[in-house]
Amino acid sequence: MIKAVIFDLDGVLVTTDELHYRAWKQLAAEEGIKGFTKEDNIRQRGVSRMASLEVLLEKSDKKYSDEEKLALADRKNNIYVRSLAGLDRSAVLDGVFEFIDHIKSMGIKTAVGSASKNTPMILEKTGLAALFDAVSCGLDTQNSKPDPEVFLIAADKLGIPYKNCLVIEDSDAGIQAAKAGGMLALAVGAAKNNPHADYSAESLADSCILRERHYTGIL
Repeated sequence: MIKAVIFDLDGVLVTTDELHYRAWKQLAAEEGIKGFTKEDNIRQRGVSRMASLEVLLEKSDKKYSDEEKLALADRKNNIYVRSLAGLDRSAVLDGVFEFIDHIKSMGIKTAVGSASKNTPMILEKTGLAALFDAVSCGLDTQNSKPDPEVFLIAADKLGIPYKNCLVIEDSDAGIQAAKAGGMLALAVGAAKNNPHADYSAESLADSCILRERHYTGIL
């Protein structure tokens, strides 16, 4: 039985993908790196800031030291954080508030498991923070997805056994992480066709369909 649902942030609860893409694109332009595309940006979903940087640096002929890479990652994050100034409830994806209200009414605990170190700020700005019993993010972890660490920490904060947790993810790395942690996985958005997920849906706006088709006998 599912006793907790752990949500990824970007692409599941909110949409800031375009802001990330623009920040990486600006950094690429400043560094003279050409050819960074939205397809590359999709590869950055669900992984850590440094792993995302490596996707960008694949396009560069220059070799960067570890110190230089840290500085680049900080520059990108500063660009991104500045772009969050106008973030509000409108960034929350359709169906999110209704879906969370439904599962909480059933006594199911909720958490966020995201690689982003900006998770707490984004949750506050979008009015989502009060809806979660725990948050696990890049501030808590050493390893990025597909390592399950971020989800294991979320479950530990909730005090719920891993086998009783359902992870909702929109990235293949996130689905892999959930399964590696011994949890059930619901794939949405870009990951909806992932064959390793236990359940799939277009988005949380499909919550009525999920309740009828997937959750019967599980929740």
